[in-house]
Amino acid sequence: MSESERVLARVVREHAGRLAASLIALLGDFSAAEDLVQDAVETALRRWPVEGVPERPQAWLYTVARRRGLDVLRRESNYRAKLARTRWPEPKPADDRLRLIFTCCHPALAPAAQVALTLRVVCGLSAAQIAAAFVVPEPTVAQRITRAKKKIGQAGIPYRVPPDEELPARLRPVLAVVYLLFNEGYLSSTAERAQARDLVDDAEWLAALLAGLMPGEPEVAGLLALIRLHRARGPARFGPDGRLVLLADQDRALWDRPAIESAVSLLTRTARAHRRPGPYQVQAAIAACHAEAPTFAETDWAQILVLYDILLSLAPSPVTRLHRAVALSRVRGAGAALAVLDELEGDLARYGLLHATRAELLRELGRLDEARACDERALALTANPAQQALLAERLRWS
Repeated sequence: MSESERVLARVVREHAGRLAASLIALLGDFSAAEDLVQDAVETALRRWPVEGVPERPQAWLYTVARRRGLDVLRRESNYRAKLARTRWPEPKPADDRLRLIFTCCHPALAPAAQVALTLRVVCGLSAAQIAAAFVVPEPTVAQRITRAKKKIGQAGIPYRVPPDEELPARLRPVLAVVYLLFNEGYLSSTAERAQARDLVDDAEWLAALLAGLMPGEPEVAGLLALIRLHRARGPARFGPDGRLVLLADQDRALWDRPAIESAVSLLTRTARAHRRPGPYQVQAAIAACHAEAPTFAETDWAQILVLYDILLSLAPSPVTRLHRAVALSRVRGAGAALAVLDELEGDLARYGLLHATRAELLRELGRLDEARACDERALALTANPAQQALLAERLRWS
């Protein structure tokens, strides 16, 4: 990949959502705006290798997309008024991406399509990244996105934040989008980079924006607290060589203690004020248990196991059962946890973390040859370079 292609890939990842949201606000046409962004990217692929990367590549893309849209604007009576608005938006425009998220998450679309479309259009994730987040085949994600785009055009879905009375019913898929965006940024599913701090920044910004829009919704506060608790451990998550550092081995002196205290305070206030626990609040409570433990050995695994049981009652999923199995191993031993993983094999056969976790448990039980085979399987299913390095090191020492 050339330098111009690398720059373009980064700009698309970081700014595709803002480009699309601004053009939709300008044109009022979902499909046309996305086509304009794609045309601008294709133009950059042709011109940047010859002309060089522009000083402000994101503004260059927007300018090209705007010029391509002039013919559309000329057909409208208020062409001049709209043309005056065609400038590169200021960082973090107040509601453009939020409006776009609610449009993509319209109830006329199937839930899985809502999340996939938003991650693709608003956040700029590829179909491969979304497929990894959903643990589903990439063609399935591509079909969901295509069908959702057609549905938006056919149904005439409006580009707006819903009225206040509609917000609670429209919230769940929006929170799912922000959550998956954070997960992708926190530990990337692709080989390009170990983490994507820009995506984490966007996820926290969107969660905070939602919290301001919906201050009475405890799950919004729960998600915001969850993101901030995980971010507080950021400085200790990777070593100087870029390798992933597991929770047990992290230097807790590097954790952002004021951020942890603030997030825990937000979570506590929310729980006391609303007494309506939901999946994001429970996940934040689990993260708080880890964050508040002075050492790994002092982690309250019994409390974490109880919280995972609550989480499974609220939002059952195979991945949550996998994480619960880790807590179970700390409370009842590796054998009990391994029995749970055996039950999950059918659902998570192509999920690298399942096999990496199985390898750890088998190693504890002294079944070293089986553990090595599981690490090899996990490595084959893992694209993230930091995770790959960790697994490769285990295999070298096994």
